Amino acid sequence: MSDLVHPAVKGSRPDELYGLREGIPLLSVLRHDAASSRPKWLPLIFVMAAIAAVAYADHLVVSLSLVYLYTLPLTVGAIFLRKEISYGLIVACIAFHYLFHYFDSPRNIHLGLRIFHNFSAFLCLTFVVYVIQRYIERQESLVKTIEQQRDSLLKDVELAAEVQRLFLPSGKPAIAGLEIAGMMLPAQGVGGDYYDYIPIDAHTTQIVIADVAGKGVSAALLMSATAAGMRLEANRNRNMLQQVERLNTEIGAVSDSEKYVTLLVGEIDTNKRTMHYVNCGHNPALLFRAKTGTFTRLDSSCPPIGLASEEICELSSEDLVAGDVLVFYTDGVTEAANRLGEEFGMERLSATVRSGSLLSAEDLMTSIYNAAADFSGDDFNDDVTILVVKCNFDRASTPSS
Repeated sequence: MSDLVHPAVKGSRPDELYGLREGIPLLSVLRHDAASSRPKWLPLIFVMAAIAAVAYADHLVVSLSLVYLYTLPLTVGAIFLRKEISYGLIVACIAFHYLFHYFDSPRNIHLGLRIFHNFSAFLCLTFVVYVIQRYIERQESLVKTIEQQRDSLLKDVELAAEVQRLFLPSGKPAIAGLEIAGMMLPAQGVGGDYYDYIPIDAHTTQIVIADVAGKGVSAALLMSATAAGMRLEANRNRNMLQQVERLNTEIGAVSDSEKYVTLLVGEIDTNKRTMHYVNCGHNPALLFRAKTGTFTRLDSSCPPIGLASEEICELSSEDLVAGDVLVFYTDGVTEAANRLGEEFGMERLSATVRSGSLLSAEDLMTSIYNAAADFSGDDFNDDVTILVVKCNFDRASTPSS
């Protein structure tokens, strides 16, 4: 048996391919799209049964020709059967009409009139089948074009997703005294969320989280511009306010008034045990004080990036102690909704952080995601990004034995 098998045949069972006792392949009778439907034998059986029913009725009614009733089975045949079979059935219907209607008819009809009547019926039925065949071919061509465009779009989206992943950190920063873990899960193939941790020196790192207004490819492109800008600015100047101002100018130049970026950037110094930060319209990060069991919110102090021509911000700071936990997130977490329309919210997020404060940064990040996913039924309507920083200063300063 040949190894060259039609793609529609590969993987099919013998009883699916051969519906006739003589062993005639059913796929050679049905159209390719009809052959993929189930049950495969139904269109052919229906057409043949309808033709037989019309032929029998045409035989019984001698006072009136019912040849045009063959339009029904021929229409179905034109939709489901191959083109050659459909046109062949026209000849068969005309032959059936002549045999069953005229052969033993008590009426004496002139031969010329019979020929004219059959020929006109043949032309009419052929025209009907031709029109339907052309319509089906156009539909198949349109479906094929749409499928090709869809496949091309999916490839482009996957390529965009690969490029987007390049802007996310690939490893964990080697900053003594800090344990950092982050994740980003786009709601679609690509997303508008971004996070990063950029090492400045042996004891200082910059933490960044951002959320572009909107979703999809356009948000992902603006996210990529934001990520590239933050990387350049982090290596250019240590003044975070100037970083934000320049980034605002750069993002405003490549986006419209409806596209903006919420951004929270913080710089943690493990020697001084402090964090300076700027929150540009982003969700307030949570600072959990392990010793007191309280939360400090790192609220916004200036408008989002790209929303106004000038960015007037304030630099804020917080002292850190061993055991403190920082949780950065995007609104995809807190706005995850259940079936009743209730949002996960800050209270549930805070409770999750409190109960998991002794976990590692990786496990706490996973715990927050799982809590939001369980609450919403794993149905997130927006990109989800979580970044957890644990302060293990005492552990870092303790000499190894």
